[in-house]
Amino acid sequence: MSTRPVEILLVEDNPGDVLLTKRAFAKSKISNTLHVAIDGAEALDFLRRRGRFEDAVRPDLILLDINLPKVDGHELLTQIKADESLRKIPVVMLTSSQSDKDISKAYGAYANSYISKPPSLDELVEAVQGLENYWFQLVRLPAEDDG
Repeated sequence: MSTRPVEILLVEDNPGDVLLTKRAFAKSKISNTLHVAIDGAEALDFLRRRGRFEDAVRPDLILLDINLPKVDGHELLTQIKADESLRKIPVVMLTSSQSDKDISKAYGAYANSYISKPPSLDELVEAVQGLENYWFQLVRLPAEDDG
C-alpha cells in the first residue's frame, strides 16, 4: 500500500453530515484527505478538473449522497460511470435513503456499494473504518494511468 494519503471525494450538501463525516475520518487509522463537493455540478468540476478545481487530485474513492442540488446523486453516478477516465473510481453511495428503489437504481448505475448513513457519530466512525479496511486494505484498486 502507498504511503500517500488516501484521496476521498465526499459529495454532500448537508453541512451537518459533512462535519460528522470529517470527524469520522479524522478518527480513522488511515491517512486521508477528504475533499468536499456540495452538489453534483461541483463534483463534476472537481472530477474533470475544471475551473477552480483545475489542480484537483483524482480521488481514490467517491462517497456520494443521492439528494443533491443541481445534479442529483443518481445522475452524477451515471455520468461518472459513463466517463472512461472516471469509471474505475469506486463510488459508494452514502445516503440517508433506505428506499429499495434508490438502492436498485444505484446498483443498476454501477455503484460499487450502498450504505445508509448511520444515525450517530460512533456508528459513522465504525462505518468509515469498515470502508477504509475494505477499500484501502483488502481491495486492490487500479492506478490512475491503468488502461
